[in-house]
Amino acid sequence: MIMPVIAEKALPGPVVDMVLDSLGSDHSKRAYERALTDFAAWYQRQGRPGLAKATVQRYKATLVERELAPSTINQRLCAIRALAREAADNGALDPGLAGGIARVKGVAQHGRRMGNWLSKEQAQRLLCAPDAGTLKGLRDRALLAVLIGCGLRRSEAAELTFSDIQQREARWAIVDLVGKGHRVRTVPMPSWAKAAIDRWAQQAGIADGVLDRMNGNRVFRSLSRHGHIDGDSISPQTVADVVKEHAAACGFKALAAHDLRRTFAKLAYAGGAGLDQIQLSLGHASIRTTERYLGLEQDLHDAPCDRLGLRI
Repeated sequence: MIMPVIAEKALPGPVVDMVLDSLGSDHSKRAYERALTDFAAWYQRQGRPGLAKATVQRYKATLVERELAPSTINQRLCAIRALAREAADNGALDPGLAGGIARVKGVAQHGRRMGNWLSKEQAQRLLCAPDAGTLKGLRDRALLAVLIGCGLRRSEAAELTFSDIQQREARWAIVDLVGKGHRVRTVPMPSWAKAAIDRWAQQAGIADGVLDRMNGNRVFRSLSRHGHIDGDSISPQTVADVVKEHAAACGFKALAAHDLRRTFAKLAYAGGAGLDQIQLSLGHASIRTTERYLGLEQDLHDAPCDRLGLRI
């Protein structure tokens, strides 16, 4: 069977590599790798019963018992289906077994999770939380400024380079940013976020750094425990850790890096920004995705037609 291929924690198996290589998003690759790692560990504990529909259904029941969110369970099942499909395509699993796994249904999700976001006052507190008297504090403040001020994903912030930040129409912007789904967008940057980046870069001595072939002169760099630069980049996980650290200091529980992206959208909309402009900044393919970010519902009591100013 195929499961011995994914028995190791590091997932070195060629079939698993094929699954990950078929994905375009780095975020999806990380999520699928975590899902397959968890499945492999569970499979080992069960005595490797064979990859079949009954096995996957039993694993699904385990996930439900763990009270994981329906979206998390469904994502993990998607990863297992992809594994079975690649295994069958490459002759490592019987197509009939792969077909049975493909028919394992996901978990129904009732309602819609709204997620977390910060108020204007809370966002201001978070921006001021890092100690600006240290190099780490300057880096973290600049990072939070980019997440809140530009609505970037954590992977986009980690990969941001100085050459990405340019002037357009007399203002600073992140130009030609390649985001999820390989969609390219230009993201305006508030002056206070640019100022935070400039101060961090000046103190770190990287404002005029030489372009690195691998990392492209990244804005954000890893730091040693002594507060000195010890790398040419940071990982998306480091971005998540920075947000978690300063959110905890402010008393904001369960705040994730992606919640700052949602905060950007919420504060921009509350400040009068157009829904279409928020969509463009976030890089959403559909306006409906942006509406879900904002939790918008149709208002029949104060409808657009009531504001036309016309009469007969």
